Amino acid sequence: MAYALITGASKGIGLAIAEELARRKFDLILVARSESLLQDISSRLASTYSIKTDFLALDLAQAGAALRVVEWLQGKKYAIQMLVNNAGYGLSGPFVKNSLAEHLDMMQLNMTALVELTYLFLPQLQQQSKAYILNIGSSAAYQAVPGLSLYSASKVFVLQFSRGLRQELKRSAVSVTCVCPGSTDTAFVDRAQIGEKGRKAAKQVNMTPQEVARQAVEATLSGKAEVVTGMLNKLGKLMAWLMPKGIVEKTAGSIYD
Repeated sequence: MAYALITGASKGIGLAIAEELARRKFDLILVARSESLLQDISSRLASTYSIKTDFLALDLAQAGAALRVVEWLQGKKYAIQMLVNNAGYGLSGPFVKNSLAEHLDMMQLNMTALVELTYLFLPQLQQQSKAYILNIGSSAAYQAVPGLSLYSASKVFVLQFSRGLRQELKRSAVSVTCVCPGSTDTAFVDRAQIGEKGRKAAKQVNMTPQEVARQAVEATLSGKAEVVTGMLNKLGKLMAWLMPKGIVEKTAGSIYD
């Protein structure tokens, strides 16, 4: 059986997706920065679910990292049936708070690495009888978010790229799904340096990574184009469409001021 490759697989939603796929007997390739975490997770999943696992410790924000993943898999003679582009993070606060280098690193991981991996693996995925691409977007993709301006813009890119690519591939063996979670109980708020007001708001609507992963995997395997996880996030998407953009943006930004 071909493998599912998951980026950002050592924590949060990526780890939960790995668990969900392992439960469904997918063999796994795990990619993230922490070798020690990946080693422990890989061994545990292989033992618990009687599957094959392997891992590659790599920072996908580095230039050329996607090609290194492909070359590593070719050297191992691993075939991929599912590509899960989960790795990503946010930066909060005023745009000028962070350095240009920090913004570019985030864009490299959230967008460029995702595109590179998709491009490099697509020929192999098209050779499978059935294959899947799962891109993790965000509910922030449905409106501009002052205080998370560049992050939300990067997730707009992920969503629109996923939808366009899905249509291009609709007569092929490859199904493309974009899953857009809202607030999830992960380390996102820490890495993004979300303030206390934003943290309190997130706690009110937090979903578990396990529930997000369950919905994400179900949507992918059933061939859905796009899923927003959680009823409140679905309502937020609807309101962002119905209400004047200025009001939506002011409301979203008030959480992060």
